[in-house]
Amino acid sequence: MPKWNVRQRPGRMLGLLLLVILSFLVLRRYLHLQPGGCDREVARRVNWHRMTPLWMRQRRLGLQAKGQNFMLEDSAFWIFGGSVHYFRVPREYWRDRLLKMKACGLNTLTTYVPWNLHEPERGRFDFSGNLDLEAFVLLAAEVGLWVILRPGPYICSEMDLGGLPSWLLQDPDMRLRTTYKGFAEAVDLYFDHLMARVVPLQYKHGGPIIAVQVENEYGSYNKDPAYMPYVKKALEDRGIVELLLTSDNKDGLSKGIVDGALATINLQSQNELQFLTTFLLSVQGVQPRMVMECWTGWFDSWGGPHSILDSSVAQLPTLCGVDSTPVLENAENPLGPVAYPRSLIDEDLGASRVCAHGPRAAGDPAQILETVSAIVDSGSSINLYMFHGGTNFGFISGAVHLQDYKSDVTSYGAPLPAPPDLLPKTAYEPVMPALYLSLWDALPYLEEPVTSEKPLNMENLPINGGNGQSFGYTLYETTITSSGILSACVRDRGQVFVNTVSIGFLDYKRKKIVVPLVQQGFTVLRILVENCGRVNYGTNIDDQRKGLIGNIYLNDSPLKKFKIYSLDMKKSFFQRFHADKWNPLPDVPVFPAFFLGPLLVSVSPCDTFVKLEGWEKGVVFINGQNLGRYWNIGPQETLYLPGAWLDQGLNQVIVFEEKMAGPVVQFTETPYLGRHQYMN
Repeated sequence: MPKWNVRQRPGRMLGLLLLVILSFLVLRRYLHLQPGGCDREVARRVNWHRMTPLWMRQRRLGLQAKGQNFMLEDSAFWIFGGSVHYFRVPREYWRDRLLKMKACGLNTLTTYVPWNLHEPERGRFDFSGNLDLEAFVLLAAEVGLWVILRPGPYICSEMDLGGLPSWLLQDPDMRLRTTYKGFAEAVDLYFDHLMARVVPLQYKHGGPIIAVQVENEYGSYNKDPAYMPYVKKALEDRGIVELLLTSDNKDGLSKGIVDGALATINLQSQNELQFLTTFLLSVQGVQPRMVMECWTGWFDSWGGPHSILDSSVAQLPTLCGVDSTPVLENAENPLGPVAYPRSLIDEDLGASRVCAHGPRAAGDPAQILETVSAIVDSGSSINLYMFHGGTNFGFISGAVHLQDYKSDVTSYGAPLPAPPDLLPKTAYEPVMPALYLSLWDALPYLEEPVTSEKPLNMENLPINGGNGQSFGYTLYETTITSSGILSACVRDRGQVFVNTVSIGFLDYKRKKIVVPLVQQGFTVLRILVENCGRVNYGTNIDDQRKGLIGNIYLNDSPLKKFKIYSLDMKKSFFQRFHADKWNPLPDVPVFPAFFLGPLLVSVSPCDTFVKLEGWEKGVVFINGQNLGRYWNIGPQETLYLPGAWLDQGLNQVIVFEEKMAGPVVQFTETPYLGRHQYMN
């Protein structure tokens, strides 16, 4: 056999060299995609910049603001963006949603990063599964989208406490969104962890992130002039090297600007555009203009109408000067327990929905079309908020509290363009609950209750490693020996029981209730309190503690000696309800109660919508996944159930109902989000 000589086989040598380079690039990508463990740690320790291929080393300048134009390296760049939140869309559908964005001719994805989900307990971080931010950003790059990241720490996003973790409120002196030591130290720890993941994904490191936003609409809050410079420095100190932006509406623009970051604007109407762009010119000179949030709709609150736009919204992509398939009417929005109409395109809603925060009313469809056209014609870049809203799965939806407290619905979406095809939907056979467990019968199977001389709010319960309770319900029990007037500060809604009999509700408007005559001796008084959503926007976010706030009084005398049960309804909560704990469904159930039934899926699972006709208020769980709240006061009447969360065969359906159960749980192909109201 002849000896192989390199000089005789230059082609093989070149091929071998190319194979080594290709293997390295594949390995590099593999390490970046791992959701955790040693591979991620290795990837983080390697200095990829030194090993970057020559063509990628051309990424020296990144996105720049030069004169009136954005420049990406040496080329003029126009941002056509859309917002999709990875935490509101099942991971299995991320690619589908991003491909639809690409099909509309958009070139940039924007997304918030929710601190409260990524650090549910102080120092314990979760970037797995549906919270795998790195995988989402890398998928955007694979699809062909640039990324603008909006990491907060406060994000608003119509999310509980604006995305801030509730354990911050354990500090009675906490001042959120300021340089208050307790808040800044928590932000520093969070950013230490988050930015270590984000830095390798930046444009100059070969990733798709071309810009990063500093906080969110701080000008409308503006409680600490040192805060925005602190957040900006915190990002830069941890390796953020891309273009920095701020984002404010008309009420806060003058106070939300920070040196070294390009100011962008949030708006709904064309009337605001000229004023805001003129103001930007006066404070930062000739710079690229961008509407960071062009609100394509408005959010819904429980008990109100469903705010919608008509099918003329489908023309929006063409206003960006691109050929794109029209957005479909009656696409669906996968938000969850509360319908949130704040997006241009949503697969789980079946109607176009869009939102903004606060009391601002969204413009009518014609006005929105005119506004988008005016933005593009003026030479401004634009981001549609939302492009696809998704669903407030679980208990993550927020609230507003101006004159009255109003909690946001579960849904957060709007219509999707045709290619790729819309995911198929189906109506499964109704589920008739066969088993049942009243809340009172379930108490022995829960974790040991907290005992306290006085009531404790959710956040200060000594549970979850000292981090308190973030979401769900809390049950307070004590004993009384007389009837009379019961008064309490309940946040947000408390159902009052004498023994197991409901006698009414306490909330923001009903602060007193009559306790009827009780039996001789001791009677158990119970209050089941629900956190309906912490306020996500406004100046009162420091006051968002939930549960019983302060003492509860009977005839003006404070009650003592409480047992407090946490009903956070996480997956681990239901693992305590073994099969032998459930009872056959009686003719007259005792409420509140859990209802259990089987859903049979005989073929490949499809998306569907859960309809609870005849039920009053509660939460739905499918195979342990919390779909969110339902409430018969509307407007939202169906809950989105992604087919990706169903198994072929038997599926477990659990409904927690507070007051009145219907005969069956129904499924439909078509969502219903309530009576329509066009916003002016």
